Amino acid sequence: MFERPERGERAVLVRIGLGQAPDADELAEFDALARSAGAVPVATITGSRRSPEPRYFIGSGKADEVRERAQAASAELVLVDHKLSPSQERNLEKLAGRRVLDRTGLILDIFATRAQSAEGKLEVELAQLRHLSTRLVRGWTHLERQKGGIGLRGPGETQLETDRRLIGKRIRTLTAKLEKRAQRRDTGRQVRKRVPVPGVALIGYTNAGKSTLFRALTGADAYVADQLFATLDPTVRRLRLPHTPDIVVADTVGFVRDLPHELVAAFRSTLMEAREADLLLHVVDAADPEREQRVAQVQELVESIGAGAIPQLRVFNKIDRLGRRPELLRDAAGRPAAVWLSAATGAGVNLLRDALQEIFGQAAMQLAVLLPPSQGRLRARLYDLELVRAEEALPDGNARLLVEASLPLLESLCRDAGVDFATAVSPCLPAPGFVEFPRDTASSAA
Repeated sequence: MFERPERGERAVLVRIGLGQAPDADELAEFDALARSAGAVPVATITGSRRSPEPRYFIGSGKADEVRERAQAASAELVLVDHKLSPSQERNLEKLAGRRVLDRTGLILDIFATRAQSAEGKLEVELAQLRHLSTRLVRGWTHLERQKGGIGLRGPGETQLETDRRLIGKRIRTLTAKLEKRAQRRDTGRQVRKRVPVPGVALIGYTNAGKSTLFRALTGADAYVADQLFATLDPTVRRLRLPHTPDIVVADTVGFVRDLPHELVAAFRSTLMEAREADLLLHVVDAADPEREQRVAQVQELVESIGAGAIPQLRVFNKIDRLGRRPELLRDAAGRPAAVWLSAATGAGVNLLRDALQEIFGQAAMQLAVLLPPSQGRLRARLYDLELVRAEEALPDGNARLLVEASLPLLESLCRDAGVDFATAVSPCLPAPGFVEFPRDTASSAA
């Protein structure tokens, strides 16, 4: 065993292509991740294998090369751009005589340095402890199991067992604290829903320019830097547009390929900003040659957090690097579908504002909502918001409500209640069976 150094920034980067040569763009991203964590890459080792090797993942020959290159470059750290099992990480550490960190551990370390809010710090600590709980048998000499013999018999619990018990206790404490914070946030969200304010969340691959766009769009003093995960804690600001209700815009954490499961689970409450939004602004680095893959990776994570059904407006950023003009694209129905802009120069930001105004500034219109008896909560919600203008009881027990509201607002209410908007809502004119309500007793929809 060896004593692990407390610090060390000089790092050897390792990436192995499985079944093919290592991807140059993915290697460049891993280099950027390492630098974002404060490491100084001094050597890069690449190779290819048909499948991971059980002992070292990278193979015994590459493991020997890692040891030699680390010694020659006086590196204190080995960073592997793969998810290693605890035994693979331990075996490679023992052979190289240096600290080894896999992709998951590296991203967790970056998040630990970026978290600023109390909740963000709790979420990062929880993710780190869950990751550490599987890796206690490692290169720390104080974690070796106690040996038997006279004078060496312990009180019945090894150091490893003690550490596992303490980590488990801390995980339970953090989980309870985060659950309480989530309950308070849910209570505040229910209060805000009484006066509906459209919500927009910026999502996208890390370093796509979300924070720069957030600043250009809202004027907020958001932190901006050319590095991965420059901002971690979500920032929320109000956006005012002419002839449109106020919009709440949230800048969320950036996504990345192979985002550790521990972080997705721990940050599920923070990612609620995206899950509760009425519209997702999917920011894409238009100059990234791998942008289609990035879009697919972000979409996969959006689905995993339960936000796949929320409408999206694609925003292609950094067009100044392509020499392309700003443009607003529409779908077959004539609705805004994508905006090409440069958040850094401001070119095309006005087109995004126009698109948001068009989406959320739709005038209130009369719509028919067909609800079964089991949707009494949505019916009560529509009455609470004073959107109902008339109601008709149908022979099959269903209720048909004439409501006056904008399409985005009604679509959001249906989605929150689990109602299929396309099936339940249709354009409508008052029918003879409707029971009309006096217009002066209900305000028009916002």
